[in-house]
Amino acid sequence: MPARLRSPELATRLGIALAITVTICFATGLISHFVQNPVAWLPWPPFPAGLYRFTQGLHVVTGIATIPLLLVKLWSVYPRLFERPVVRSALHAAERGSIAVLVGSMIFMLVTGLLNAAQWYPWSFFFPAMHYAFAWVAVGALIIHIAVKLPVITKALRAPIDPPPIDPPSIDPLGPVGGMDSNGGITRRGVLATTGAATVLAALSVAGQTVPWLRSLAILAPRSGEGPQGVPINRTARAAGVTMTAVDPAWALEVRSGATTRRLGLDELRALPQTEVVLPIACVEGWSATARWRGVRVRDLVEVVGGRAGDVQFLSLEQGGLYSGTVLPQRFAEHPDSLVALEINGETLNIDHGYPCRLIAPNRPGVLQTKWLASMEVLP
Repeated sequence: MPARLRSPELATRLGIALAITVTICFATGLISHFVQNPVAWLPWPPFPAGLYRFTQGLHVVTGIATIPLLLVKLWSVYPRLFERPVVRSALHAAERGSIAVLVGSMIFMLVTGLLNAAQWYPWSFFFPAMHYAFAWVAVGALIIHIAVKLPVITKALRAPIDPPPIDPPSIDPLGPVGGMDSNGGITRRGVLATTGAATVLAALSVAGQTVPWLRSLAILAPRSGEGPQGVPINRTARAAGVTMTAVDPAWALEVRSGATTRRLGLDELRALPQTEVVLPIACVEGWSATARWRGVRVRDLVEVVGGRAGDVQFLSLEQGGLYSGTVLPQRFAEHPDSLVALEINGETLNIDHGYPCRLIAPNRPGVLQTKWLASMEVLP
């Protein structure tokens, strides 16, 4: 694209679109972080059941949509990034510093987020913690950058996106049409339209892993919706090291409350009142799928050991995994749709879906829906 297209007017409008996607990404990312690491001031509810599915799907979709916006934004300003002298004043130094931190943190966030969605981790750090920390860095740098550039932003928004033509004879009486000027060259408005189209296509390329009716368009989504019993999986029984213990005939779910303990084998669990619910399972990578789950209500199992209402801790047969256990808050444990599931879509759980039983509760990330259960305990 010719250099004449680069201007504060174009860069400002691209920046506004970028700020919107970054803000959405940041807000939904915070939700995911605090759902997985609960805090008292955010009592995440069990209803509506698909709320986390929506917020985390939106998080990943807007993250992908940010990529073309960031690339075009960088193209629109990159000659200014190499201006000399490097620092002309204290204000200029703040601007340069905020840009360096902003660009670096944004690239880090987008690259690592993409690789996380694909479940490829060519690094040694813990992704969730680093992603969370860099999100604050990126947003902080963005706020500083906007504050420093506010006079330029205000002026650019008041100016027309495309300058008036210089050569009167070449003026088309109808003006620029379809993003092209009268000489057949693309206009700044055309750049914005093309970038918008690329952003929408990028979003659609993954949105289908969350929105079923868009699944045929999700050509870049790492999860297509296929998997054992019609539901994708992230972690297999082999990866978790439970291929033997999960099918051990002596397996029993240990249910504890205070000094009372019961061990319930698979047949005993099946003999208890069964409940069927339709719930989505939504993973932090952005994919989700709805399934019919059948099993024993968590609150009914609590009653089996005479337990009172409280938080319930679930532990898996998996040893040493990052998500081999979870604590189900009381408001979820008492919800009628929270199950120790034995079946999915009318079939006994496949071992990769958590056989002999797994936790499934509404409005929870997939990493907290513990599979291959070994025990559950009502916490004091």
